[in-house]
Formats: sequence, structure tokens, C-alpha cells
Amino acid sequence: MDRERWDKRSAFVMAAIGSAIGLGNVWRFPYVAYANGGGAFLIPYIIALITTGVPLVALEYYLGIRYQRGPTEAYGFIRKKSNYIGWFALCVATMITFYYTVVIAWAWNYMLYSIGVKWAGIESDFFFGKVLGLSKGIDQLHGIQWPLVLGNFLTWLAIFLILFKGIKVVGRVVNWTVGIPWLLLAVLFVRGITLNGAASGLDFYLRSDFSKLLDPNVWLAAYGQIFFSLSLGFGIMIAYASYLPKDSDINTNAWVVSFADCATSFFAGFAVFSTLGYLAMVTNQPLDKVVGGGPALAFVIYPTAIAQLPGGVFIQSIFGVMFFFTLLTLGIDSAFSGVEAIVAGLKDSFKIRREVALFWFCLVGFLTGFLYTSKAGLFWLDVVDHWMNWGLVIVGLLEAILIGWFYDINKISADIDSTSEIKLGKFWVFCIKIVTPLVLLVTIVLSIYKEILNPYGGYPTWALMIGGWILMITLLFLSILLQEREYLPNMTNKFLIFIGWLIIYVGMILSFYLFYRATMRLWASFLLGASIVAGAAIINAVRKKGLQSA
Repeated sequence: MDRERWDKRSAFVMAAIGSAIGLGNVWRFPYVAYANGGGAFLIPYIIALITTGVPLVALEYYLGIRYQRGPTEAYGFIRKKSNYIGWFALCVATMITFYYTVVIAWAWNYMLYSIGVKWAGIESDFFFGKVLGLSKGIDQLHGIQWPLVLGNFLTWLAIFLILFKGIKVVGRVVNWTVGIPWLLLAVLFVRGITLNGAASGLDFYLRSDFSKLLDPNVWLAAYGQIFFSLSLGFGIMIAYASYLPKDSDINTNAWVVSFADCATSFFAGFAVFSTLGYLAMVTNQPLDKVVGGGPALAFVIYPTAIAQLPGGVFIQSIFGVMFFFTLLTLGIDSAFSGVEAIVAGLKDSFKIRREVALFWFCLVGFLTGFLYTSKAGLFWLDVVDHWMNWGLVIVGLLEAILIGWFYDINKISADIDSTSEIKLGKFWVFCIKIVTPLVLLVTIVLSIYKEILNPYGGYPTWALMIGGWILMITLLFLSILLQEREYLPNMTNKFLIFIGWLIIYVGMILSFYLFYRATMRLWASFLLGASIVAGAAIINAVRKKGLQSA
């Protein structure tokens, strides 16, 4: 079967830009820049872009273009038995996509609530109370928020319809889903800078504190922002690039996509901080009291500013709809790109039809969303997101080590440059072999240190441990399970192997939970031992049978 192809190079570039540009460009970058030196933050940010962002994007493009496969197969061409890196990347992408669509569901709801500015005067209570119905803790699900379920359904339906007919349809859709957010951000920017107080907000955003450049944490923040913003570690760029011809220009595409993403982040800061300057003025508060990042910026702080805009409810409603439609289009690009990477992996490895893989994945994703649309959904989203960020860093570290230290990296560099107008040469080799692994390794070590000193978010230890445990066991579960394919001659054996590892997987997670319930530690030990013995017995028996019949 011939591989699908983009209609033209610009379709790929727009799709890759759409994947990279997401909600974080609006609600994360401006705050990170403000908190890490303002305008001075651009220095480590651009250095991080050049030394890690562009080289890793070029590497992932190379894997897809050179081997014409998605992430589940491309790594195996570099080194046998390395496909687990691609599977782990898709596992992380799956978990992130399952909750990311629920965040888009928030935007669907806020678009509706923007008509009449329903949140005016009660912004925080409206978000946490009416929209999320937030309970008091992560273990108190307390029912489902049905408007969010509807928003989640609309998101998954849109993803299915966009991807159902293949990559050519994606190429046409991204012209709108990438172009519209840029246009709306421009409108929001123009409106923002015409407001009273906008100048003070922009000054706050851009004011340079060069002393911050001596702080290692600022540099790590810059590298972290670049890594997460460019959709690295998801397998998305590998999948998208696999639909390009083998002679495609890798380096130029990498530079264009990377700089477009970073420029969008920087520009979004102008739209955000000009409006926050106005909010600080009309509420008579210092600007540092109204500045924030993450979901609170998008769903509490910015709506507060919208409710204060001059022109009455009609004008406020217009800008409310515009802002949340911007978030919606930014989010949907990133969401369907993650799903495309997963579908490409399933197609390449199991030779199943696109529409079959897509339907079942969308169905499972929608059903999983019920956890995040419960009244404890925000807590679960926060914990899973925390650990999945670790997963992305681990994927980036593994792929950099694989290419830099276990393969002829000079050969890859020459291969990349042979089709590119822009030559990276030895600089790319140095970045992939030294800079990127070092930065990501330091990030992991420091993160572990911080986790030990101060557990994330004040959550119960058992909740955080289950999150981390799921991440690590899933890596083991998928990597080993999927390596079994070569000597499993039929679906029955594959299913039994799956059951064996599933028993171990579930047993380890449940036993970890029971261990942190002090009165159930004996049961935890029993469950752990029993699940390992039972699962291993099934796996060993099927493996022997498979080898004998091979």
C-alpha cells in the first residue's frame, strides 16, 4: 500500500505549525517570560530554540522522512528493539490527548457562556463552581459535569471528521485552524493596546531583568518551554514527516516551524499583557496581583478583563467569543495532530485501516474523558499532566541518546544536509550528542530532587505515586508487550500476552495504592506477588508456545 502524501509542502508546514502552537502559547509562555526576566528571557529562549528546539525537530523530521514510517517503527531502523521509544511516546501522547480534549471542552462551554458574559463579577466561582463543579479532593468524584461531556464529545467528533479521510483533508483543514487563531490574536492585540493601562502591562511583560540570566532555573525554564511548545516527544513530528517525500528539505522546514511557534508565543504575550494592564488599572490593583499562568489565566483572569471592557455586554460578548474560539482552534490542532500520530503508529505496526483505528481510539478517548469531566476532574488532570511532562522529557532524552551515542550520527547529519538548503553540520551533531541529553538529564535530576523535597501540588502521596507509577509501568508494559510481536504467530497468543501483562500492570498499580493505605499493606504485598506470578506464568507459557511453533 502506497503511503499517503501531503498535497504540497505548505500543507505539511501548516500542519506542523498547528501541532506546535497550542494552548500553552497563550497561557504558559507569557507568564514564564514575565517570571524569568521579562525581555531578558528571550536570550536563553532563543539559545534554547537554536541548540535544542531546531535540532530535535530536524531529528524527528529525519526519522519520519528517511524511513517513511510513524514513531512505532522508525526507531527500529536506527537500532533493533528500539521501537519501544516510539510506543512510549505514543503512550504519553495518548494520555495527554485524553485530558487535552476536556480542556477544549471548557473552551466550548465558555464560548457559549460568552454570550451575555455569564461569568461577570463571579469569574473564579463561575469557573471552579459552575463549569467544573470542583469537589474538595482528588478522591471525591461526586458525579459528572454533563455540559463538559457534550463539549468533549464535540471535540472528539471534530477530530474524527478531520482525520477520517486521511492526511490530505488535514492539509486543507489546517489552513483555517492555523490561520484563524493568528487573525484573532491580531484582533485581540489591537484591542488590547488601545485600552488604557496597556502600556504598563506591556512594560511589565518586556521589562528586562538581566540579573536573572545568572539563575540556572531561568535557563532550564527556557529549555523546558521550547521542548514542550514544539510538540517534541509525542511522535507527532515523525508521523507528519513520514507523509513527505524522501528528498524533502528537513532543516528549512524545522527552522520555519520552530520560529513560527516561538513568534506566536511572543506575540500572544502582547495580547495578554496589554489586556492585563487594563485590568490592573480598572480594578486598582498592582499588575503582579492580576498576572497568572495556566488555566487560571485563560478561564479566570482573562475573562475578568473581558467583563471590564468598555462598550457594554455586546462588545464584551464579541471579545469573549473571539478569545475562546482562539483557544478552541489552538487546542483542536494540537489534539488531532496527537491522534494522527497514534493512528499512524497503529497503521504501521498492525496494518489496520485508518478509519478502524481512528474510530476505536476516539471512542476510548471520549469514554476516558468521563474521569476528567467529573467533579474531581481538574485534580486528576493536574496530576496526570504533571507526570506526562516527565514522559515527554524521557522520550526526548532517549531519542537523543539513541541517535547521538548508538548510531553513526555523522552519517545522519550528512543525510539531513544533503536535501536541505540550510546546512547544520557539526553544530547539529554537537547539539544532539551533548547539549540536548545534558539539558534533559539535568532537568530530570532536578525535578526528582524537587519532587522529594516538596511533593507536587499538595496532593496525597498515593495520588502522586500512582501517577508516576502509571507512567513508568506503562513504559515497561508497552515496550515489552510490543516486542513480543515477532514470534507470536496468531491473535490468540497476542491476546494472551496482552492479558498477562495487563494482570501485572493493574496489580502493580493497585498494590501501590493499597500500600499507601496503612491498614492494607499486607494485602498490597499479596496482590503484588500474585499479579506478578500469574501474569508471568501466562506470558512465559505463551512465549514458549510461540517459539516452538515459529
